[in-house]
Amino acid sequence: MTQNKINNSISQSEACSKRFSATSSLTASNNGFFDKFGGKYVAEIIRRPLDDLEVAFNKYIHDPEFLEELRIIQRDYIGRETPLYFAPTATELLGGAQIYIKLEGLANTGAHKINNAIGQCLLAKKMGKTRIIAETGAGQHGLATAAACAKLGLECVVYMGEVDVRRQQPNVATMEMYGAKVVPVTSGSRTLKDAVNEAMRDWATNFQNTHYVLGSALGPAPFPDIVRTFQSIIGEEVKRQAAERNIDIAAVVACVGGGSNSIGVFTPFIEEKNVRLIGAEAGGIGPNMGENASRMTGNASREGIVQGYKSRFLIDEDGQSLPTRSISAGLDYMGIGPQLAALGESGRVEFTSILDKEALDAVKFFARNEGILFALESAHAGAAAMKIAKELPKDKALVINMSGRGDKDIFITSPVFRPEKWKEFLKAELKRLENNEDIHDAEIMNK
Repeated sequence: MTQNKINNSISQSEACSKRFSATSSLTASNNGFFDKFGGKYVAEIIRRPLDDLEVAFNKYIHDPEFLEELRIIQRDYIGRETPLYFAPTATELLGGAQIYIKLEGLANTGAHKINNAIGQCLLAKKMGKTRIIAETGAGQHGLATAAACAKLGLECVVYMGEVDVRRQQPNVATMEMYGAKVVPVTSGSRTLKDAVNEAMRDWATNFQNTHYVLGSALGPAPFPDIVRTFQSIIGEEVKRQAAERNIDIAAVVACVGGGSNSIGVFTPFIEEKNVRLIGAEAGGIGPNMGENASRMTGNASREGIVQGYKSRFLIDEDGQSLPTRSISAGLDYMGIGPQLAALGESGRVEFTSILDKEALDAVKFFARNEGILFALESAHAGAAAMKIAKELPKDKALVINMSGRGDKDIFITSPVFRPEKWKEFLKAELKRLENNEDIHDAEIMNK
């Protein structure tokens, strides 16, 4: 290594060590717990790979060579750092605080998920694993994991609920393009929670050569700490970019499903009490049971132990999962990460619930006024920002974490924004495929 590389690695090692070694229950876990939430409630067969993972993570997260390799991949492959964009038109129209958007959608693969996927896949490779499995809801984590495996030469299998496979076909096609095997999960509600269950079963059977790249900051310890550590680069960049440009941040807002993007952008600000941290949950179509996925803002959630960790879940008295609903495939998970649950109960993170319609309105607002297409997940954060901007002074900044781009949502948003044209397109495309006609033949357009 050159001296510059050594210095860079030491600097990053110190940053990562600081992220992971903090003892406060608000900033990192205490033996896997965040106050009363978290833990490692798993069968014995899963405990061994979890313990092995924790040992390896503790080793490599302090290893300058590992961190230098990760830093180079983050710079040259992911495309970090991502911009912190000032949104002048949105600021003027909304009034109040200056609106800034952290453009994680410009990271390679189109969302923040690649930060964790690359980190875990690189860690798995150092551990001697040759096969990677992952769960995915909206498809962004699966896509990011598939890309990371292609980059690092690892076999990849992605479990995805059958419902999500149908509504996120663009991401499914891209995962397969990267060489991943996408396995539709047909059990239960056929969404994210069921994909997690199937991935866990696979890992229990194949842990000798397989690593499970869990995509959100939840699950049994040490996953919440691992995911937060790899995603904290988002908030660290925001903090540095704001300091360089003398931006006075009053609030940071992010959407919250399991919590990977939100805990990633919130973490460097947790101890800064003058910065409000606001999480936007999926309000779905209403407040009633089965109409939303609100764990911290609704009245249907309760404490429980599900899928290996203790947190707040939408479950009944017997611990069985309740139905959830959201226009966003990435936000309809029944639980929330244990650290966010603890931060919410402590009052450090505020939570709000955003309806499907409000998220769609935010997609259109930022697309029309800033030329930025939010993913439906991220649009929940955008909608929350639209509501609170006026509460904040004009000389302060409100930062929205745009966790991903909206390209993937074409099969959801097109029927809403242009229903007749979309229907005509699908009919014509189906006819062309059935007739085996060449899409490049201009003559068929006149038929």
